[in-house]
Amino acid sequence: MREDRDLSQKELAGQLSVAQTTYSDYELGKLNIPIDALIALAKFYNTSIDYLLELTDDPRPYKRK
Repeated sequence: MREDRDLSQKELAGQLSVAQTTYSDYELGKLNIPIDALIALAKFYNTSIDYLLELTDDPRPYKRK
């Protein structure tokens, strides 16, 4: 999704308040992404965490309370 939107790792790292190297490690699977970062990414991309984790093919976000 990041590359589809022409975003750099540095830009996404800034959204998550982490270093670019940390974000890179998330993408490479070297580090597990913390739940708060998953929530932030889901909100940023307007999708669900399930979609980010490839548990669904439906990119639409769930209704929020």
